[in-house]
Amino acid sequence: MSDLGSGDEGISGSKYNVANMEGSSSRNEFDSSVKGGSGVEQELATKMLQIQSKRFYLDVKQNRRGRFIKVAEIGADGRRSQIYLALSTAAEFRDHLSSFSDYYSSLGPPNTDNLPEDGKLKSEMMIKDYRRYYLDLKENARGRFLRVSQTVTRGGPRSQIALPAQGMIEFRDALTDLLEEFGANDGGFKGDLPEERHMKVDNKNFYFDIGQNNRGVYMRISEVKNNFRTSITIPEKCWIRFRDIFNDYCEKMKKSSESITADINLPTSSNSLK
Repeated sequence: MSDLGSGDEGISGSKYNVANMEGSSSRNEFDSSVKGGSGVEQELATKMLQIQSKRFYLDVKQNRRGRFIKVAEIGADGRRSQIYLALSTAAEFRDHLSSFSDYYSSLGPPNTDNLPEDGKLKSEMMIKDYRRYYLDLKENARGRFLRVSQTVTRGGPRSQIALPAQGMIEFRDALTDLLEEFGANDGGFKGDLPEERHMKVDNKNFYFDIGQNNRGVYMRISEVKNNFRTSITIPEKCWIRFRDIFNDYCEKMKKSSESITADINLPTSSNSLK
């Protein structure tokens, strides 16, 4: 039996093959593209999880209000839904995932003849400023799943994701990895960081993004080709050394090229036969 939750959330889309997926009704103050938002938004890191027939993307982002995690769920039919978590809320959610997973492990096999009236097996709530998050471990005819719903007390639609119960530990571990890298402090910019830069070489795109986490400022250089991304992260403290090494290679290649050009342009001498 599948642990899939209900598939009534979201809109169609995919992280990499749809031009703009930010049209979901779950947009809120985290999304800098909304009028009155928080300025330029940077993506600092991303993780993708395949849990049963669903894909989940955990994107660490940053704007002038601080850092946060956008969780997007892509169903087998391409339907998409998403929620936003401040880093401090993500840390609280990670702890709840451990508790929910322990409870799930203690349950016996699903019994479709004796389902709870409302489907709920265990519930918790998180509050962050004027946002509320409802965590409900539920069971229906298709299995058990954790529904995470986000609401805003000042009004606005509810957004939610449904995580198959069997994937709670994997999801928790991915969230833990991100929190270990970026911390659980929601803090924002201490000053203005340079804007991102982009260059294209043949069929490759290179992106240069400046960001910061609890360990300081860094540069992420990403190479994107055919929707595949690889990247390196360079801490600010070694930028000058990195530049010097790069410049050294540039100078050596320049001298080598000039030497080859000079050899090609040398006049050929011919010996006369006498």
